[in-house]
Amino acid sequence: MNERPDQDVMTNPRADRVRKVARLAGRSSRSRDGLFLAEGPQSSREALRAHLGMLGPRPDHDAGPVQAADRQLAGLDGYTQWIPGRVVESVYLSTRVADRDPELAELVRRAADRNVMVRWVTDEVLDALADAVTGQGIITVCHIPDTGAATVLAALPEPRLAAVLCRVQDPGNAGTILRAADASGAGAVVLTAGSVDVFNPKVVRSTAGSLFHVPVVTGVEAATAVGMLRDRGLAVLAADGYGSVVLDRPPSGLLAGPTAWLFGNEAQGLSANELALAAERVAVPLYGRAESLNVATAATVCLYASAMAQHAPNGASA
Repeated sequence: MNERPDQDVMTNPRADRVRKVARLAGRSSRSRDGLFLAEGPQSSREALRAHLGMLGPRPDHDAGPVQAADRQLAGLDGYTQWIPGRVVESVYLSTRVADRDPELAELVRRAADRNVMVRWVTDEVLDALADAVTGQGIITVCHIPDTGAATVLAALPEPRLAAVLCRVQDPGNAGTILRAADASGAGAVVLTAGSVDVFNPKVVRSTAGSLFHVPVVTGVEAATAVGMLRDRGLAVLAADGYGSVVLDRPPSGLLAGPTAWLFGNEAQGLSANELALAAERVAVPLYGRAESLNVATAATVCLYASAMAQHAPNGASA
């Protein structure tokens, strides 16, 4: 990156601008300012790609109707929360990350040409800006998109897979589930009331950029989310260690149709009211001596079981 915007390097870790950005690690500042932090090269790269309108279709593993839906969910033919030109507010980066990652540096340069403020900073300033203990060379300040349930779920074109996180509170778990949902081709992720803030810096880091790939709904009651997903044609399954259906022996066709999975709180699991929302309670089998799986691991297994069934050749799906 030969030409660097805003050539003056920020060197004062106690500057007002630094303090204002650092405060976005707190929920109250995020809510007030409508901004959040994407830290590190991977999250920043995907934020910048979204800002530049570069998020293309998902990989073509399928020649059937799922491909068309994937194109829509990727924002080519339908809904996306991330509007090009309105994703990134500012970027703070060190010269070493720009020199080490030319692709990322080029994205930053292009964003600067589209009115994104770019500032070069010292490592000391990056440490003051960051929520992470170890700075990763770049911090991108992003606008929080509209995450209203009615807006998002009504706009999704023919969703086939969704994850509903019911009062999941650990940032790492929430971010990992969102990443697994992205990888499995899910059309939406819902975090119900009482769940961790998806724009918490620890959650954003755990998604490794997937936050910018999958529409997300936050703050909705589980019953409301399930009702909307049912209206979109999704059957509802609950991941429950005591479920009567076992994931490796599901009834024929259970996993192949459009499905919304419910995943519960780390300590308490799904409540009785949440379990009652599901058509079936499904247990992940344990073949070893472990007493249980954590919610992020169980969610990954369940989402992939549905995804593989949905993508299986005709007649081979569960």
